[in-house]
Amino acid sequence: MTRVEFYFNVPDKLAKTAELCERAVAKGRQLTVFTQDQAMNSVLQQQLWQRSASSFLPSSGADQVTSQFSPIVLATNGENLLQDDVLINLQTQHPPFFSRFRHLVELVGSDEADKVAARARFRFYRDRGYEVKSIDATVS
Repeated sequence: MTRVEFYFNVPDKLAKTAELCERAVAKGRQLTVFTQDQAMNSVLQQQLWQRSASSFLPSSGADQVTSQFSPIVLATNGENLLQDDVLINLQTQHPPFFSRFRHLVELVGSDEADKVAARARFRFYRDRGYEVKSIDATVS
């Protein structure tokens, strides 16, 4: 069963995504980041490539040939996904394909609209029997 984690009070979702990607890639994990659109993909890809002065986090779009070699795949839909390890959701709705992943990470910002959408996703997972772990991003 997919392990579900909610990080709440996240001041900058893209920065937190890059941080989580860095930690996961260091452990040999593969990630899919479910983004809102291509513009978000571009901004996130820049953050991943410039994560630290001594390294970068290689990423690729799900529709690119290089995605099969990349530890981080950026996707705006559930098509062309080759791995099922970690999914980070940056959309307001639950990903319809989340259950194929071992681990799902949901990020919740501080604005009220984001919190309302996150509560609906939290209930969705909980009501279907998933154990949901909550993590305060200001503490972690």
